[in-house]
Amino acid sequence: MKIGIIVYSQTGNTFSVAGKLKDKLTAAGHSATVERIVPTSGEKDGKNVKFGRLPDLTQYEGLVFAAPVQAFSLSAVMAAYLKQLPSLSGKKIACFVTKGLPFAWTGGNSAIGKLTKECEARGGTVGATGIVVWRGANRDKNIADVVDAISKAF
Repeated sequence: MKIGIIVYSQTGNTFSVAGKLKDKLTAAGHSATVERIVPTSGEKDGKNVKFGRLPDLTQYEGLVFAAPVQAFSLSAVMAAYLKQLPSLSGKKIACFVTKGLPFAWTGGNSAIGKLTKECEARGGTVGATGIVVWRGANRDKNIADVVDAISKAF
């Protein structure tokens, strides 16, 4: 399956998890590509977010959307990107977020909910989600668990 991993990453943490996921999907026989969303304006304040070139999602059978949690919610950049998505009908989808605070209720659940809602509103089927907590002694295991769960969705 041809899978696009669409990532917004401000600090590089989310992008690094996307790279691990790409490696896992490739090892399982899929063709996986990481495409980074880069805003041309609005990144700092989350207002009037604009983009240059955006990934062509029509080339993928499966998609993974990944972003950080910011201010206890989905990052404003990813939220703005999701509003521009074309139809995702017939595509398998997974989503994950990265965050610093250790509890899912500190923005992780809300961010995953927004990702899922936007994808499903465009006809996609979300088969897996994950929350990576960046701080803490169990970070590497948490990353491995999320990567494993998402890769199994494809």
